[in-house]
Amino acid sequence: SDSDSDSEDSSLSDSELQEAFARGELKPGLNVVLEERPKRRNDTDGLKQCLAEFRQQLTWVERLDVTLGPVADPVSQSASTSDAVDPENDFQREMSFYRQAQAAVLEALPRLRKLQVPTRRPDDYFAEMAKSDQQMQKIRQKLKSKQEAMERSEKAKQLRAMRKYGKKVQVEILQRRQKEKKNMLNAVKKYQKGLSDKLDFLDEEQTSSQGNKKGNASQRTKKGPNAKRRYKNQKFGFGGKKKGSKWNTKESFNDVSSFQSKVAHNKGPGKGGRGGKGGKKALNKRPGKRARQKMKNRAR
Repeated sequence: SDSDSDSEDSSLSDSELQEAFARGELKPGLNVVLEERPKRRNDTDGLKQCLAEFRQQLTWVERLDVTLGPVADPVSQSASTSDAVDPENDFQREMSFYRQAQAAVLEALPRLRKLQVPTRRPDDYFAEMAKSDQQMQKIRQKLKSKQEAMERSEKAKQLRAMRKYGKKVQVEILQRRQKEKKNMLNAVKKYQKGLSDKLDFLDEEQTSSQGNKKGNASQRTKKGPNAKRRYKNQKFGFGGKKKGSKWNTKESFNDVSSFQSKVAHNKGPGKGGRGGKGGKKALNKRPGKRARQKMKNRAR
């Protein structure tokens, strides 16, 4: 068949190639190996002719070419040569470029000043920007909006943190109150059942409330009275105790030395009896409504 013939041809070709490789007639690789290398030519005359064709005889101020080595290192006081610079060291390589450019500037600036070429930009120099004002305005607005968005995000983050902290404090306060309430209820139950005869939980409740009141009062009075209050206190005094000043005490209730029965019962000299005309009631009698109205009209 055709497939058998193709396999035989391929096997024959492979065997032939192996024999040729064993004899050394085949070379490794896909490229053709040349036995003789081409000779290099150094055509000096041709290179000089090409250089003369495109060379332009211009003055130095038009060319501004400076060829110098690197400037001397101020630390070591020696110029770093190309042999001393390690090409694999990025820092040394960049420093050599920098010092070479520095040497070119130190050489070129005096020559430019000698030729009266200005080397400094004037103060009123105006350089047109590559981008228009509208484009720069858009960029400015975009940067401003981005900054505002960052500020809003930061404020929202702070508010979330404050809410979280406030909720945490609130939860702690509620838990503490629930715990105190539970402890007090347990103490009340123990007292009701007769397991305990102490009422310390009531004292603790009162002391805690009084402590809160005292704390608030101390916070209020810490600052002290203002100048107006101090002046009035100095002028009129503090006035003494007002509340409960007319209440009876045990001593005043039992003290009857100043009691006068005649005065108490309206029986003094020149005073009538209970229903008399000259009694205490008649002296302190208040005029009627009509009389008071007449007196008010007269005063007007």
